[in-house]
Amino acid sequence: MRLDKPIGTLLLLWPTLWALWLASAGHPSWSNLLVFGLGTLLMRSAGCIMNDLADRSLDRHVKRTCQRPLTTGEVGVKEALLLAGGVSLMAFILVLTRNQLTLLLSLPALFLAASYPLTKRFFPMPQAYLGIAFGFGIPMAFAAETGQVPGLAWLLLCANILWTIAYDTEYAMVDRDDDIRLGIHSSALLFGTWEVRAIMICYALALLLLFLVGVEARLEWPFKGGLAVATLITLYHYRLIKTRSREQCFKAFLHNNWFGAAIFAGIFLNDLLLGAG
Repeated sequence: MRLDKPIGTLLLLWPTLWALWLASAGHPSWSNLLVFGLGTLLMRSAGCIMNDLADRSLDRHVKRTCQRPLTTGEVGVKEALLLAGGVSLMAFILVLTRNQLTLLLSLPALFLAASYPLTKRFFPMPQAYLGIAFGFGIPMAFAAETGQVPGLAWLLLCANILWTIAYDTEYAMVDRDDDIRLGIHSSALLFGTWEVRAIMICYALALLLLFLVGVEARLEWPFKGGLAVATLITLYHYRLIKTRSREQCFKAFLHNNWFGAAIFAGIFLNDLLLGAG
């Protein structure tokens, strides 16, 4: 479940919080905060188990993953399947407490989470698929708060997809040599020697779409301040990844937590200081 490595949960949580705050004009219900907070943790945990089940024969050949419990035999396949099923059931019970539209949206969300681990075997850019999976909490949050999914939610989802491609390509750069040897697809391999430029283009497009989200939601200077901080963070990431060092690329990946936090801080402070847009 990788509870000792919370970065995945945080990268899944930030876009969901963006959506809850935007959908509710800064006043999300406590029940939605609880359901989506716990749901994020549970679904990320389920996704990790499904990923390790799918990759158990590959992980032993990758330095970064060779000690994962399914690969070493510390945990059996049956145990992992039971745990994944139990965690997913708990998440489904949570979503049953929301409205019908949120419940319906949870079905493609579950499919995306379950099928993502398989995409790296045939899809040239699994990072884009991950972006959809990691961002599906956005339309679900709007549905839970408002009973509908407006265009603003899909715009925010597109921004999240681009951000995910950026940070998960940084992550893929860490495993580039192993992926080539094992025949695994990734955006780092697809972009080739253009991968650093591609990452920065994805960051720039994500920031542009987030700016348009702010315009549509009538967010003012606090949100623009959050965007400015996020932009500085991407420039710091460029300094880290331009050397293509495994350690620096992984450091940049982990640091994306602060990108998500900066955007959320902008939305939160806008509503706190100026009220609803």
